[in-house]
Amino acid sequence: MKKINFWVLSLSAFIMNNSFALAQQDVAKPMQLGLREPATPQMERIAAFHDDLLMWIITVIVIFVTALLIWVAIKYNAKANPTPSKTTHNVLLEVIWTVVPVVILIVVAVPSFKLLYYLDRTEEPEMTLKVTGYQWYWGYEYQDTEGVSFLSYMIPEDEVDESKGQRRLLSTDNPVVLPIDTNIQILITAADVLHAFTVPAFGIKKDAVPGRMNETWVRIDKPGTYFGQCSEICGKDHSYMPIEIKAVTKDEFEKWLVEAKDKFAENAIPENGQQSNTLQLASYAGAQ
Repeated sequence: MKKINFWVLSLSAFIMNNSFALAQQDVAKPMQLGLREPATPQMERIAAFHDDLLMWIITVIVIFVTALLIWVAIKYNAKANPTPSKTTHNVLLEVIWTVVPVVILIVVAVPSFKLLYYLDRTEEPEMTLKVTGYQWYWGYEYQDTEGVSFLSYMIPEDEVDESKGQRRLLSTDNPVVLPIDTNIQILITAADVLHAFTVPAFGIKKDAVPGRMNETWVRIDKPGTYFGQCSEICGKDHSYMPIEIKAVTKDEFEKWLVEAKDKFAENAIPENGQQSNTLQLASYAGAQ
């Protein structure tokens, strides 16, 4: 009995620790339900809109429709009701099932418009990050800091080192580094085909369209590593262009900028999005 208790406690501790570690790294957990844990005010509002309003409406509708189906099946089956009614219209019923959905839509639409307006852009950005989607990797330009731009490729599966917090199909060779408690304007475009820049914990999902600059913004609440992926089917390697963002304090970000200027000075993104750094290209090739 003691051995059983020991193994049960050990297994529970392992699951809890593993789940905590995964949560800290913003990756999906086994058997996870619900939205990703918010890391920004944007995602907090999206989660509140979903959990506090939509879920209640959806639940009431499902219960009502289920109960109605059960009632109809019991009361109006051939055995219980051998002579069916030939009624074809009921004005009151038709008015109700027209008006009620309209009211529900209005109840959903008013707060959703407010949320969409809030998510659209920030009036006072403190920094600007330009994101460009390529087949099949991402390019980033810190537009307030000259000389800091780079391409970001997925780390090949056989090179992933989980001891360093790297995750299969999610970690990149050049993660994006952003400061917390900062209004960050994000400009999103593409160089070839349609992509979609998506980071669930930030509440961001924006199309990257060639020849067009879409805009959104983010304000990260807490340090950590956050992952995302392209959410637009963009070709054969669509699943191999992840997004990795490291949120740090403002002091740590300033120190990183100094290092980044030296690191990426010779590998700035040219017009065609192809860096001369052969290690970058070799890393990408290994993911194929």
